[in-house]
Amino acid sequence: MPPRKLQRHLVWLESFTAAVEAGSIDAAAEHLGVARSVVSEHIRALEEVLADGAALLERGPGRRLQLSARGERLYAGTQTPLHQLDVKRLMDLARVEPTLRLGLNPTLSMSLLGGIAQDAAATDLKLVVGFGGSHELMRQVQTRQQDLVLDFTPLPPHEGVDTESLLRMSFVVIAGPDSALAKAHPSRRSLDVKDLQGQRFVDWLRDDPYGGANSARFAAHGVSVTEVGRVESFLHLYELLRAYKACTIAPDVRPTQPFPPDLHVWPLREQEPQVVEVVALWPSGGLSPGGQSILDGLRRRLNKRR
Repeated sequence: MPPRKLQRHLVWLESFTAAVEAGSIDAAAEHLGVARSVVSEHIRALEEVLADGAALLERGPGRRLQLSARGERLYAGTQTPLHQLDVKRLMDLARVEPTLRLGLNPTLSMSLLGGIAQDAAATDLKLVVGFGGSHELMRQVQTRQQDLVLDFTPLPPHEGVDTESLLRMSFVVIAGPDSALAKAHPSRRSLDVKDLQGQRFVDWLRDDPYGGANSARFAAHGVSVTEVGRVESFLHLYELLRAYKACTIAPDVRPTQPFPPDLHVWPLREQEPQVVEVVALWPSGGLSPGGQSILDGLRRRLNKRR
């Protein structure tokens, strides 16, 4: 008896699975012994029938194929015995629950994630949360690995990305409770860069734009500080200010979260005040309804804090 032919939708599924596991259309075609165009046609047919034309596969870093949210559910379901995979079952697998892939600067995660999570939970929106530096987050948006990212300016080059400024913040001087700066100026309402002369100072990492900005400030005013540490985010900053009895210059994040009450904070007086912005980023082409809802809620909360 000749071997029974697979039903059409299972042939399409075979091409889809091969593309996922091989990482490319070309490798899948070679594995299956068919032309590249055949694999592409099978995947398109699967997308049309199961997902109303929505992508099951997307281009990731290095042009390697990666699964979309729909594709992830479908691929997970392909481990089921073939005789159980009728078209209706495949359509159910490809019907993805509302999901938002959210990327956050670590500092912003401290202040913004709680409200975002509340909004998502209220609408049964599944959050997939990741953290990273500016260049990594930008790469993830450009390759559509993140649906929405929240970060600080300045931004790396962002071709293929839409942005919206949510909040502008000036700079402040922050000092540990037992620092020489706190003892010297307990009642001052603001400080100049020159007031930091000779102080113990915690700076940002050398490749961080804020670290570069502080170096430029000190050079312009002929100020010398004693650097005792460098940090990547506010997650690490406060403990170093306390331990080293030091000070720093940083964005005024109080519109998003208060500073610890034991630290001393002064506005930084500058002839040309610098600002930093909190920015939302998403792949060009528009936000998903879930992403738009989260962004609307974030705008409302930030506007109330101004």
